[in-house]
Amino acid sequence: MKLYDYAHAPNPKRVHMFLAEKGLDMERVQIDLTKGEQLSEEYMSVNPLCQVPVLELDDGTRISECLAICHYLEEIKPQPNLFGSNPAERAQVLMWNHIVEQEGIPGLAEALRNRIKMFRDHALPGPVGYTQIPELVERGRKRSKHFLDFMDRRLGGQDYLALDRFTVADITLRGAVDMAARMAGRFDFEVLDGRDALAAWHSRLSERPGIANAA
Repeated sequence: MKLYDYAHAPNPKRVHMFLAEKGLDMERVQIDLTKGEQLSEEYMSVNPLCQVPVLELDDGTRISECLAICHYLEEIKPQPNLFGSNPAERAQVLMWNHIVEQEGIPGLAEALRNRIKMFRDHALPGPVGYTQIPELVERGRKRSKHFLDFMDRRLGGQDYLALDRFTVADITLRGAVDMAARMAGRFDFEVLDGRDALAAWHSRLSERPGIANAA
């Protein structure tokens, strides 16, 4: 197997954390997003949506989207279990993972991609060029703050996001929180300060070798 990757991007980092937790390693092919390599004809033949990561299996099958990649890896190496061990647990993990993907990451991306110069003609990921809308920066900033507050409330009195143990939902949230932390200075908002439960959860995850090694 090999992973089409860009080491500094938020979504590949989620897969890196999952691989580290599973104790898996594989060949990685770097696609430099800063140089627009994801938009090349060569890479479009790998993923027509021009996004990373993509997992390529030994038979040539390609899997995009973080959750699909992680699900495949969970199937081939079930332990340690990161998706839940019964139907009710799996539903909770998928629910909270989806909440982070739909309520957290889009607001962060909205603020970032509508402001940063490198996204000037690609405010949305993919092969179609969309111009930036500056007014969306403030909306994305507000959405991000509300999401972080929501996560802080959710984590009050519990150690992990979905279950009483670490799961892929925590990986997805860690990716979002780390993305927010990298944006915080530029967008003038706090991430962990004033959010004690979220900060404690972040510190707890930082003690995990898989998370530390993938950071």
